[in-house]
Amino acid sequence: MADTQFRIATFNLENLDDDTADPPFDARIATLRPQLERLSADILCLQEVDAQHPVKSEPRILRALGRLLEGTRYAGFHVTAGDGANPADRHNPVVVSRWPIRSARLLRHDLVPPPRVRLATAEPAQADPVEVSWDRPVLHAEIVLPGGRILHVFDLHLRAPLAAPVPGQKSGPFTWKTAGGWAEGFYLASIKRTGQALETRLAVDRLFAADPDALVVVAGDCNAEMEQTTLRILRADPSATGNDALTGHALIPLEQVIPEERRFSVLHAGSAVMLDHLLVSRTLAGWFRDAEIHNEDLSDEVLDTTDTPSPESYHAPMVARFALPER
Repeated sequence: MADTQFRIATFNLENLDDDTADPPFDARIATLRPQLERLSADILCLQEVDAQHPVKSEPRILRALGRLLEGTRYAGFHVTAGDGANPADRHNPVVVSRWPIRSARLLRHDLVPPPRVRLATAEPAQADPVEVSWDRPVLHAEIVLPGGRILHVFDLHLRAPLAAPVPGQKSGPFTWKTAGGWAEGFYLASIKRTGQALETRLAVDRLFAADPDALVVVAGDCNAEMEQTTLRILRADPSATGNDALTGHALIPLEQVIPEERRFSVLHAGSAVMLDHLLVSRTLAGWFRDAEIHNEDLSDEVLDTTDTPSPESYHAPMVARFALPER
């Protein structure tokens, strides 16, 4: 019997919300729908999906996402933003799947407690340490593939390398009083980003401890390139651990098959950078066939000089194709 082909994609939609008038949501739909259709994905890992109140007193729902997917190949797919809890108002990770989602949970300090840091530049000075918590959770969804095998999908959006607030050190939203205060804020942001990556790595390690052949994909906006600390934590490459017995715990970056000149998901001030990734377990890598990054029409997030917010995303989606063996 022939293998079953399927595709997994990651895409940061950037502030998907239908409650704002600028840009008009119809313009966002007209821009994003063709990109989603082109991906032709069976599993979508989305980031920055906002949730809305249908009625002010009622729980938030993913109304904007529902409107975006309406009339597309994804209409009727299974959708999860977590374990059934009320989604956050902004920047939810969401998994959209052709196949049933057996379970889904949000990880945020479940495996890694918030680090405690004594601030050096806070004004007034603080004697007690403060907790540094992650900005967003990681979504872990278990998808039942044809034939009954379970695919573990981790959808994540890690903290951007922008300085976190430090008490008394800012004179405006984007203005710092001292270079030292900014530096400490940047340090706090790095703790948040690497902490999220560590929690994801520990969750993946638990899966491998229970099943060395677990099918795992870690997808999303990591706000980091391949050799930066965040990706090294997620990958756990044998060359870093120095232990061949841990080879099966490593995650393989699928972007490596794409020619270097096309290997970018964001244009930042004229530089092409790869911030969005698909990392897979070795067993799943055995099913991998090819990958694409749809970056041909990508705009520069810094150099875009339009006066109004753009309806597009400044992130390019990435998609990978797999062949599911019959059994």
